Amino acid sequence: MQQVVIAGRYRLLDLVGRGGMGRVWRASDEVLHRDVAVKQVVPPAWLSDDERDELRLRTLREGRTAARLNHPNVVRVYDVVPVGDDPWLIMEYVPSRSLQNVLDTSGPVSPRQAAAIGLALLAALRAAHRAGVLHRDVKPANVLIAHDGRVMLTDFGLAVFDGGDGVMTRPGLVLGSPQFVAPERAAEGRSSVEADLWSLGATLHASVEGRSPYARSTAMATLSALATRPPDPAPHAGPLRPVLAGLLRRDPRDRTDHDETQRRLASATTVNGEPCPLALAAPATVMPPDVPDPGAAPRPSSPASPGRPAGTSPAGTGTGRTGTGRTGTGRTGTGGRRWPLAVAAGAFAVLAAISTAIALGQREPDRGSAPGTEAGRPGAEPDRTGAEPGAGLPGAGLPGAGLPGGRVPPPPFPCLRPYPAGEPAPTVSPARGERLRLPSGWHWYADPTGFRLAVPPGWRHYRVGGAVCFQDPTARRVLTVAPTSDPDAAPLAQLRVNERRALDADALRGYAMIRLETVAGRGSEWEAAWDAPYGGRLHAVQLIPRDAQAWSLAWSAPDVDWPIGATERDTVRVSFRPGDPG
Repeated sequence: MQQVVIAGRYRLLDLVGRGGMGRVWRASDEVLHRDVAVKQVVPPAWLSDDERDELRLRTLREGRTAARLNHPNVVRVYDVVPVGDDPWLIMEYVPSRSLQNVLDTSGPVSPRQAAAIGLALLAALRAAHRAGVLHRDVKPANVLIAHDGRVMLTDFGLAVFDGGDGVMTRPGLVLGSPQFVAPERAAEGRSSVEADLWSLGATLHASVEGRSPYARSTAMATLSALATRPPDPAPHAGPLRPVLAGLLRRDPRDRTDHDETQRRLASATTVNGEPCPLALAAPATVMPPDVPDPGAAPRPSSPASPGRPAGTSPAGTGTGRTGTGRTGTGRTGTGGRRWPLAVAAGAFAVLAAISTAIALGQREPDRGSAPGTEAGRPGAEPDRTGAEPGAGLPGAGLPGAGLPGGRVPPPPFPCLRPYPAGEPAPTVSPARGERLRLPSGWHWYADPTGFRLAVPPGWRHYRVGGAVCFQDPTARRVLTVAPTSDPDAAPLAQLRVNERRALDADALRGYAMIRLETVAGRGSEWEAAWDAPYGGRLHAVQLIPRDAQAWSLAWSAPDVDWPIGATERDTVRVSFRPGDPG
């Protein structure tokens, strides 16, 4: 498959990460013959023209800011190149995992390991502050643990510096992640060296406790606690406790400075006078006998052309290696791609995650109603011409490009919606004797119809007919659980019926069948890609589990982002428990 080359020299190879408003590719610099990381900014369609311009300016500021720094603990930016109307960053490629990935897959680190991480981050911040740069978004997702042992700070997208571009914010808008934002920044929007040091303290707290000192269920609850409550206790901090006590003081004038923080961190890293080495284990991966050797060379992907909108790449995204510092991509036919059986496998970290913006006191924009729903109301019964309840991957009527005569094609899977829907999924306690340890932020859900499974953090929940729907409100990813139409029929035959019904209803325009097969130890699976009527290209897989043939599980997402959800898909699959009513 043809690969995309930007700026005449950077050949995009693998999609290795994604943030809220962009993607990161591993690329080959064909002039200097080295791997680089390429950060592509992908503004959401709902942004206004002014907001898109602001995002482009922020990207340019990130390049200019990082270019001022030359430090071993800071990811370097080599170049900024224009692709269409958008700037793309060319950065140092660091085979690594983010600290957030380490916490999610392996759990909290020891206090001395956290102190070693803290020393490296403090050195990066000291260098930035000496250059007049304030990072403003220090958090575990922006800390890379390189395979060669380095600890690196990345993502200067929110950084500011004296004499620079200034702070692009609007009244009522707080930039950054609220769980790691200093109290004075949340209250007054004031950035400072001391605010960066507070964020360092919150990051180190999360390193040993698995969550920030102000982790709450919503952003508003976090900000409320930040304004009125002391930080949560850190019972596992051990020798790191004096560091946290000095950095997490509410008044910035009382916080420890660079020198005192370094002294306390150095003291926390030593055991019997010897410094503690930083050794963070790679995530465990369990590979069944029928899955190819994870060390095999990955197949190249065919990334979205820079001139195309997000999600309209050719049908050519699969999976390759996990836990090796990158995620290879490629598509094979029947017998090729699998749902990886890696219960805690961590994909390659996002090299430069796009920071989030938390709007305070602002209403969510009205996205309108979709045909087949009652004013877009979650759970309203859609128009499902050509489908029957529970027949395929479940969905609702969708707006967008119609069929001849103006008719909008029916969705192939009832839960599919191009806009956020539903309410937070209810949480239940783990069942008695449950041995599966969920990733950080996940929770158990039990449905009255008779099943239990794990739900990713922040996902919403609604129903469409007999289908139970779970949706990531930020990334157009949908998980569906539905009864099969005929539990006594062979699962593979049911999937073929589902495929034929959707094709006959013209619900799979541009259809590409990737595989339809029985997979040893898992069940029968149908994987496909097609053009969505509301724009972009979708990718989905439906599974009828081997030991639960009365149910189907389905996962759909934009085709271009398919590799990134492999770990989540696997966690959902291994967590599914039939016959467990809520």
